[in-house]
Amino acid sequence: MPPSPRKRPEQQEHRPSHVAQRILDPLKGASEALYPHNLHPGLVPGISVEDQRRQFGLDRVVFFSTAVLIIAFIAWGIINPSSVGEVSSVAFSWAMINASWLLSLVMAMGLLVMLFLAFSRFGHIPLGKDTDTPEFSRFSWVAMMFGAGIGVGIFFFGPSEPLSHFLSPPPHTVEAGTREALHQALAQSHFHWGLAIWGLYALVGGALAYSTYRRGRASLISSVFLSLLGAKNTEGLAGRIIDILAIIATLFGTAATLGLSALQIGKGVEIISGAGPLTNNGILLIIGVLGAGFIISAVSGVSRGIRYLSNINISLTLSLIAFVFLFGPTLFLLNLIPSGVATYLDQMLPMMGKSLTWGEETVEFQGWWTSFYWAWWIAWTPFVGMFIARISRGRTIREFALVTIAVPSFILILAFTIFGGAAINFNREGVEAFDGTAGNEQVLFALFDQLPLNAITPFLLILVLAIFFVTSADSASVVMGTMSSKGNPAPNKFVVVFWGLCMMGIAAVMLLAGGETALTSLQNLTILIALPFSVVLILLTVAFLRDLTTDPAAIRRTYASAAVQNAVVRGLEEHGDDFELTVSSAPKGRGAGAHFDSTSERVTDWYQRTDDEGNEIDYDYESGQWADDTTPEKAALFDGATDLRDGQTPPSG
Repeated sequence: MPPSPRKRPEQQEHRPSHVAQRILDPLKGASEALYPHNLHPGLVPGISVEDQRRQFGLDRVVFFSTAVLIIAFIAWGIINPSSVGEVSSVAFSWAMINASWLLSLVMAMGLLVMLFLAFSRFGHIPLGKDTDTPEFSRFSWVAMMFGAGIGVGIFFFGPSEPLSHFLSPPPHTVEAGTREALHQALAQSHFHWGLAIWGLYALVGGALAYSTYRRGRASLISSVFLSLLGAKNTEGLAGRIIDILAIIATLFGTAATLGLSALQIGKGVEIISGAGPLTNNGILLIIGVLGAGFIISAVSGVSRGIRYLSNINISLTLSLIAFVFLFGPTLFLLNLIPSGVATYLDQMLPMMGKSLTWGEETVEFQGWWTSFYWAWWIAWTPFVGMFIARISRGRTIREFALVTIAVPSFILILAFTIFGGAAINFNREGVEAFDGTAGNEQVLFALFDQLPLNAITPFLLILVLAIFFVTSADSASVVMGTMSSKGNPAPNKFVVVFWGLCMMGIAAVMLLAGGETALTSLQNLTILIALPFSVVLILLTVAFLRDLTTDPAAIRRTYASAAVQNAVVRGLEEHGDDFELTVSSAPKGRGAGAHFDSTSERVTDWYQRTDDEGNEIDYDYESGQWADDTTPEKAALFDGATDLRDGQTPPSG
């Protein structure tokens, strides 16, 4: 049976379903307004992406446009790395003066918007259909979420950043080396690694989960913009530009992570081997060896094995944190944890308010620390957001927002307090390795060298960093493959490998462009890439909020509020104190939906179903039957690859 063209509400035949009948019966003779599939927008149970009849395939415009840009950048970096470094340095200086405010705005926006949603009337909306329940227990959910937020950064910056802030506090704060500097150092580190990151991750993850599992759209960043841009623009040039920017941001954000991994593994190799400092060629060799491990994991189909490796890595990370706590200055750390958290909460707004107006020293500090972190997290939002969206289906927005913001933030704050507090304590005891002259990658190994089992821990640290490298590359490549394959959760392996090789190429260029100061180039390029994507995130927020205002649960809440208020007024008018609420037809102008246009395309078009070719087709929401007699099983082209139990690997940052 061929699909029939969509009729306007006043043109459609009256073929109410059982659910719609409950609403339409009282209106017979008074109104002929009908809806898509004869279903009032307030009764739509939601649509999941696998319920749609969608065909996946390589998006040639997105893939080849992005590929050409990235290959050109890598070629430029290989041919003339010093030119890349010079250009990025000039552009970075301009960006820090003229656009660093944008990064701060986006980070604050993520946290504030998700806290608002958690405590607003939208908090009860599920990230899925009305009947969906969470796929994972709360413990497993939190464990996997934590896995998405830890990685090489916790080792590269965990011991060194608090120590650096202690020895050289942020401008206009406290005197170096004092007790005040100790707590300010922890507060500044918590500011960079705490609530703001997870507020932004929650924003992007929540928007993607809502779009995919409640609105039935493809798992793409551009899909969130449907209500803002319209179907034509979302599926056209504007949507493709958004997905291209998301892929580029992920490429550079993950490449920065891989570059940090390579630098720190290189330092570990130096310590274990006793050889002199590794040259850039040595670092590139490490990237090549680990890259080969990524390719093997990507093409062999052992994703379940990679998932197990990732779980092992998370366990090792937590064990190493606990090891430092137990065998380091335990009493000192026990007292420092609440003090550092309290100082962080007290100083959050002052730290958030630092900008160009505070002078050149503050701009320099922001460029080296805060703006780099903000750019790194912004670049990681498509990657981490897509992951936490997949594991959070069935949670309400309120639970999702509060848990996603609070729990991983607390664990990371704990880790930085333990690593950083131990490093500062050794500095106060006069240990030479913590006098501030060692590089970020060296402080970690110096920390474990002061603790028991120091002949074994360097090997464990290198193992953890190597697994983080491979799993990060593997997971990020799958996400980029999905974004360049029209939302396919199981993209072609060659596409996955291609993006992984691009990441390693960018990491190599970043290191080459930086020369002796490789970290500077990593930071400069990450900030420059994150700026245009910041604009995408602002528009994504607008689109997400616009979607929520027309959600079926929000519509029901609006009707409920109006109905109760109207009924109470009418009861008092007609019966005084003695009345009760019943449901019946209301006089014109006094009904629950008197001031709500339930036939507006804005609240009905999104749940009109389409066939494999995108043509509108009728659908029965109760039976799951399509007008052409397709059953849910026949229509399930989405093969369940989003189920993390089938081997999806958590990302590692």
